[in-house]
Amino acid sequence: MRIVVALGGNALLKRGEPMTAEAQQTNVRVAAAALADLARDHQIIVAHGNGPQVGLMALQAASFAPENPWPLDVLGAETEGMIGYLIEQELMNALPPGVDCATLLTRVEVDPLDPAFDQPTKPIGPVYTDAEAKRLRAEHHWSMVAEAEGRLRRVVPSPLPIALLGLAPIRLLVEAGVCVICAGGGGIPVVRGEDGKMRGVEAVIDKDRTSALLAMALQADILLMLTDVEAVFRDWGGPDQAAIAKISPDALDAMDFAAGSMGPKITAACGFVRSGGSMAGIGRLQDARAIVEGRAGTQVRIDPLSVMSAFIS
Repeated sequence: MRIVVALGGNALLKRGEPMTAEAQQTNVRVAAAALADLARDHQIIVAHGNGPQVGLMALQAASFAPENPWPLDVLGAETEGMIGYLIEQELMNALPPGVDCATLLTRVEVDPLDPAFDQPTKPIGPVYTDAEAKRLRAEHHWSMVAEAEGRLRRVVPSPLPIALLGLAPIRLLVEAGVCVICAGGGGIPVVRGEDGKMRGVEAVIDKDRTSALLAMALQADILLMLTDVEAVFRDWGGPDQAAIAKISPDALDAMDFAAGSMGPKITAACGFVRSGGSMAGIGRLQDARAIVEGRAGTQVRIDPLSVMSAFIS
């Protein structure tokens, strides 16, 4: 089967961990082992998040030249190259000899009139205290959101992806049997001007929505979204919380999910299976094979069994 795997940024850099090269290399090595296990039986295309990393790079750039910050599209391209390199190297070390990998920077077109530009919702970077967030708001005019009391993160616009640019070379490599790493961080956000030329914009595209677009374009069988949460939960944080094993898009439509975390995954999963994909899976990185085989995580399907949702207690 052909599987597009979307690695969450928190699967590559765990919550609360120091944002160091050593920590990220260690986590990427663990991720590569799970991906290599899948690649032994399936063709995989890898996308990944960059929320923690792009936020860190924005901080580093702002501390160097606060009066002239680097734009988010350029920082996104930097993280796509950095994380792609780490994944490619560790994946090549974990895969059998003779398997080829290629990392591609991927521009993704968005609508310049997307309302997301006026409503930042995408968390990036590290967690700040109230005092730190107040200082950064004043220094850089950043928008912040509270993830929990006393724990804030920067939020930036997250417009919807319209089209992947450079899809033809991605498809050529995939058809040649190359394990492609692309669309990192949701892709580099660009808009088309009235003259037809593209330019970068200040945004971070949600990697799950871009991964769904990629999976549809490549006619993948499965879209697999791997994070640090074991499944999609009904009544998350409430008295009736329960992990969902199998469910249909229609049943998911009747539930509410957080816009900045699980919401985009649900939207991506529903869109993919409604477009003809056989299954979208959501769950933990270490459960990648088990999710594909229906033994862990959440499977979103359009079939008689998934209409009657099964819940893991």
